[in-house]
Amino acid sequence: MTTLDQVRGLRISDYNYPLPDERIAKHPLAERERCKLLCWRDGTIADRHFSDVPGLLPQGAMLVYNNTRVINARLRFRKATGSAIEVFCLEPLAPRDYALVFQTTGRCTWQCLVGNSKRWKTGTLEQALTTADGQRIVLTATRGERLGNAWAVTFEWTGEGVTFASVLEAVGEIPIPPYLNRGTEASDRTDYQTVYSHIDGSVAAPTAGLHFTDAVLAECDARGIARRELTLHVGAGTFQPVKSEQIGDHPMHYEFVQVPRSLIEELSRHERPVVAVGTTSVRTLESLYYVGQLLEADPEAADLTVRQWMPYTTPCAITVERALRNIVAYLDRHGLDEFVGSTQLMIAPGFEYRIVDGMITNFHQPQSTLLLLVSAFMGDDRWRQAYDHALTSGYRFLSYGDACLLLKG
Repeated sequence: MTTLDQVRGLRISDYNYPLPDERIAKHPLAERERCKLLCWRDGTIADRHFSDVPGLLPQGAMLVYNNTRVINARLRFRKATGSAIEVFCLEPLAPRDYALVFQTTGRCTWQCLVGNSKRWKTGTLEQALTTADGQRIVLTATRGERLGNAWAVTFEWTGEGVTFASVLEAVGEIPIPPYLNRGTEASDRTDYQTVYSHIDGSVAAPTAGLHFTDAVLAECDARGIARRELTLHVGAGTFQPVKSEQIGDHPMHYEFVQVPRSLIEELSRHERPVVAVGTTSVRTLESLYYVGQLLEADPEAADLTVRQWMPYTTPCAITVERALRNIVAYLDRHGLDEFVGSTQLMIAPGFEYRIVDGMITNFHQPQSTLLLLVSAFMGDDRWRQAYDHALTSGYRFLSYGDACLLLKG
């Protein structure tokens, strides 16, 4: 077992590579499934296209993807003085439940990043807008307490029966990644959503899934690939660079996860190879083992949050099957159909994958926690072999770029 000190001592500079700006895809291909696919299987690389994925997956595999939907999280206000203020919704505070906050009317509070905050020390921001059904309403924003580098912001709006989801749809913008170095465009409303997204809550897309089309999914079905969904609402922390020299000094962000009981029970049998779509699905699935560990220690544990360093400090004394069945038993005792919690899991070299047998992912930023996750799966320094090949073979990088299929065995 890799020790915590060994993992914490990893130098992020060892996960750097040259990425010219011209290799960062600013828009996706018109036909999503025609993007390039680097297929890596135990060190062997093949160049394919994403439309080939159904035939490349292990026979009878289970494909698990994140059904989260990106919200129009970026709101722009202008003060009477003319100062522009940007409010970026991160996660709900009141009500805290994602489903409830989007259906609430009249008032809600979010944790938000505030752009140009020095110009908004006091007072209320206000703007008029028209909802999709033609209602003319007034939206206000009031800044509350500071929460680290963010703020509590309370939104209030007029209009009978108008939900916060309707407000965001009318006035918010899709928050595309900052490394695209461009403003949000109308096409991003569809380009930056997966075809299977339907649970509102993310401020960034689970981008590995952007390559899927209805035709590719139908081909998966035809080949007997099981398709299953879970939810991880991607937070702004996914773009947070590792600024510390050693990863032990980097605080991982927390993210909301939601997994159906039926999927957990199916995973506990491990009858199919599990291929996760995207790093968000990977983190969610691998976090389940540690939730089961917490329940092994205390079947009625009040806090089932998976902390950053748990894999490197908690002896893995139980099987995956037992861990997952602990969760199923917990849900059954409480009459729940799904597990809802949060994870801060850090997956880095030295991490032992317990549930995921393969993954579909994009090419990630240099010196990022996502690259650490990929390196942990591939082993040793093999990620560099794959990335060097992609750089010399014309692959497109980051959110709107090309894809990887990583398999073992």
